Amino acid sequence: MPDQPIQSVAERFDATERDILYLLTNGLPIWSVEDIGRDIESQADAEDAVRGLKRAGLAHQTSDGFVFATRAGQRMVEIVGKVV
Repeated sequence: MPDQPIQSVAERFDATERDILYLLTNGLPIWSVEDIGRDIESQADAEDAVRGLKRAGLAHQTSDGFVFATRAGQRMVEIVGKVV
């Protein structure tokens, strides 16, 4: 029997978005999508999650491709806190 429950695709995607938002709000304030992909070890997941965060209004992407948390994204992390 596995120690950890099996995550659905949606749960894994939500966790990736959450991890990237924490990354954007703790440490460096601005990241390239490529650097995010290297950090989470999946370029495709990084691109998909950044797209989702942008649609939700929690991240913004500059015209040259850099990503940062919006005020709403920063506030969400302040309210929820980083839960590991």
